[in-house]
Amino acid sequence: MHHRIAATAAMSTALVAVLASAPTASAEPSPPNCPSGNVCVFDSNVGTDGPAVIKTTGDWRGSHQTGIVGSTIFNNGTRQPGHDHIQATWVFNGRLYDRCLHFNPGPGDYKLIIGDHATITSLTWRGECDF
Repeated sequence: MHHRIAATAAMSTALVAVLASAPTASAEPSPPNCPSGNVCVFDSNVGTDGPAVIKTTGDWRGSHQTGIVGSTIFNNGTRQPGHDHIQATWVFNGRLYDRCLHFNPGPGDYKLIIGDHATITSLTWRGECDF
């Protein structure tokens, strides 16, 4: 009985030590060619190293075909209550999709990969995401 209690206590202490040493969330570096305050689209599904094909500090509406491997949307906005999240909208296989993105570093998603054969139709600044 004492061994079981000691083992449980040791496991609890180890778990607390791991949680205490876990890193806190920090901002991802701003992607090249996507200044702070912008939402940017990159024609890549692996990152944001290439040139931004869409870069804006205001709402964007249009028709952008995703790259041959997809596209990454990155919200590099800055804290501005009521106007720092992005509502991304796209069409895939005739169906409309949308997703809200927090600004970097979150909490929540601040970047989104959309697969190929999709069309991004709008990026709209808004308030908090409803999760």
